[in-house]
Amino acid sequence: MTRSHKILPNHKIARNAKLNRRNLKRRQMVSMTEPAIEVMTDLAESAPYSISATASIDEANNRMITYGVRLLFVSDGRENLVGLITASDILGEKPMQYIAEHGGTRDDIFTQDIMTSAENIDVLDITDVEKANVGDIVETIKDTRRQHLLVVEPATDDSKEALRGIFSTSQIARQLGIEIKLTDQASTFAEFEKALAES
Repeated sequence: MTRSHKILPNHKIARNAKLNRRNLKRRQMVSMTEPAIEVMTDLAESAPYSISATASIDEANNRMITYGVRLLFVSDGRENLVGLITASDILGEKPMQYIAEHGGTRDDIFTQDIMTSAENIDVLDITDVEKANVGDIVETIKDTRRQHLLVVEPATDDSKEALRGIFSTSQIARQLGIEIKLTDQASTFAEFEKALAES
């Protein structure tokens, strides 16, 4: 596949970014040249799923299963984003690493213990996304090697940024009509890139 798409600029999310609580009209199939917005879960239309930082990882896993998602935003009591937790975090090596370092059992692990904290989350600006196409997002995902990319917009209150959307490799693959198995992060990327090369 010739590289004709660009990697979008990204930055660390602002401190105290808000979780906007704002329903989902998504086109089923897209091509790489169509607007990126077609593969973004728009949080202006679909409320983000979140969990408390002090919830257990089993509670987080059960919530993901219930909602049919692989990522939850972790928020404090004031709807500020403090991090995010993925199914890979919960089902991968992180819980065992945490127990090895801190002792205890799986029941002692909270979402805040293995989440990606807000200061380590790279995000895209909605203004860049609105000018991008699906291929640009695919290139950005490949460059960042993340299963999810968050999109922010200026906040309407005193915080600097608010979450506006999310890109997911599984959602993009589905809309591009390629099949990937969601196992661990490395194999997901390998399958994603292989399927793209073959499409």
